[in-house]
Amino acid sequence: MSEDRRHFLRNFCREIAKSVATGLKAGAEEARERQDFDEFFESYESSYALTLNYPDEILIETARQEGIEVEGRDKKEIAQELFRLKGGWF
Repeated sequence: MSEDRRHFLRNFCREIAKSVATGLKAGAEEARERQDFDEFFESYESSYALTLNYPDEILIETARQEGIEVEGRDKKEIAQELFRLKGGWF
């Protein structure tokens, strides 16, 4: 086998391994961010800045402008959906 082919195969295997490792790292980071997001909205106390401290009228009006259904929904759920819609952590 020529040196060029060996070099190609060696680099190809290295690049594949690097690609897999990068994908696994990115997936783990995304899972951690989703878990942090869900934990943030677990209770009113942990999501205080977006639920209890945010005026109801502003939150509801903002949600309506974004096309989010607000009738019969908890303020925490509305804030969570609005936060997800606007990009949140991910």
